[in-house]
Amino acid sequence: MNKLYVVLGSICFLLMAKPAGAMGNNAARDWKAGVARAVITPQEPMWMAGYANRDHAAEGKLQDLWAKALVLEDADGKRCVLITLDLCGIPKDMSDYIRGQLKLKYKLDKAQVIINSSHTHSGPVVSNSVQNAYDLDEEQKQKVKTYTDNVSKQIIQLAGDAMKSLEPAEVFTENGFARVQVNRRNNNENFLLLQPELNGPNDYAVPVIKVANKSGDIIAIAFGYACHNTVLNGYQWSGDYAGYAQSELEKMYPGSVALFFQGAGADQNPLPRRTVSLARQYGKEIAYAVEAVLSASMRQQPSRLSFAYSEVQLPLNPPPSKEELELMAKDTSAAYKRRSAARLLQQINKGVVPIKSYPYPVQVWKIGEQPLFALGGEVVIHYAIEIKSIFGSGAFVLGYSNDVMGYIPTAQILRESNDKETGYAFYDPTNHNAVGYEGGLFTQLVYGLPGTWASDIETVILNEAVRMARIAGVERAVYK
Repeated sequence: MNKLYVVLGSICFLLMAKPAGAMGNNAARDWKAGVARAVITPQEPMWMAGYANRDHAAEGKLQDLWAKALVLEDADGKRCVLITLDLCGIPKDMSDYIRGQLKLKYKLDKAQVIINSSHTHSGPVVSNSVQNAYDLDEEQKQKVKTYTDNVSKQIIQLAGDAMKSLEPAEVFTENGFARVQVNRRNNNENFLLLQPELNGPNDYAVPVIKVANKSGDIIAIAFGYACHNTVLNGYQWSGDYAGYAQSELEKMYPGSVALFFQGAGADQNPLPRRTVSLARQYGKEIAYAVEAVLSASMRQQPSRLSFAYSEVQLPLNPPPSKEELELMAKDTSAAYKRRSAARLLQQINKGVVPIKSYPYPVQVWKIGEQPLFALGGEVVIHYAIEIKSIFGSGAFVLGYSNDVMGYIPTAQILRESNDKETGYAFYDPTNHNAVGYEGGLFTQLVYGLPGTWASDIETVILNEAVRMARIAGVERAVYK
């Protein structure tokens, strides 16, 4: 049976949406909100996470990296905490520790806490995340451990600081629009300028949560987008386009804290890319999309919260045979491939039985009448599209939440990645129709998983999302 954490909200009078400004009626006034932030930029050279071909530690910074927390409290005193991080992703052990401490210190269940990583590829390695991507020496391993311990404590303190700052507030939600993302599976970066049009699927939504105090001043702007933070590939710390978007919004709205949450952007890239000027440009485009939402009428949410959380077992295919792993361990195309195969082979030779499934986090919030879905791993855009087809286009969908254990492909992507000769598919720069690597074997091995996902994971995840939505009181959309 799946482990289930549920907090259900009380039934309150449904309010009509009203513009921001003076405080609304009693139900709207019953909201309380608090926000806090802390710099988490490493203070010494460390290995960076995200690109498997990196060969040395970071060299300074373009921007500070941030951890931020937004706490909402409804009329019944129930709380939810959104924590956003300028990190590539955090693994289960780190996430479980942080949420466990929040339970001990503040009586917050897992259902009440979302930890979302922006997936910047210009942040540090943490814990055992992407454990097989890099060959770290003992000094670097110790730096990773020390940083992980310190940033975990910072995050826990941050949540406490946000709760201490709770004040009467109003909460508004709405979707904006920005066309920065490009589906990288169906558009080859090398031939982008030769294409008469871009191919999908895509989801250009920019979900926005606005929190204003009793004077009508904006104190927090939580916003998202479904696109890899991979404009930059250098050796300087940076939040990438999401970092620039946050700083731009905080300039636009002095005194506010802008929090970025990553969507289902596993197969979406910012293209073209690779320059700081483009990272700034995309950041400004997202910020202006958010500003357009903030400047217009938004839906004011009544003061009630409900939550649901579970960890559903995602099935894995059997690992490669010893013979196959021995061949993969001799792969000359990339060191991380050899390293990933060799480490799995070593475990098997030691008698370690590979896992057959993985506990995958599925979470649903209902903020007033706003549904929010938070899924673990690197979730491809199809999941956002499917969830919105069930629950309406206004639903907010987050990936990279609570545990980033690998890519989360669809059944179709898994079929496309089933290369009979190598067991994985990869971009071919000479091929206009290359399908990418989101469902391949080596994307699993680099994360420390022993095999590819079974073909029914899409059904398992979506069914669980529907079940969690039902528990949280999120209704299916009615189309006329």
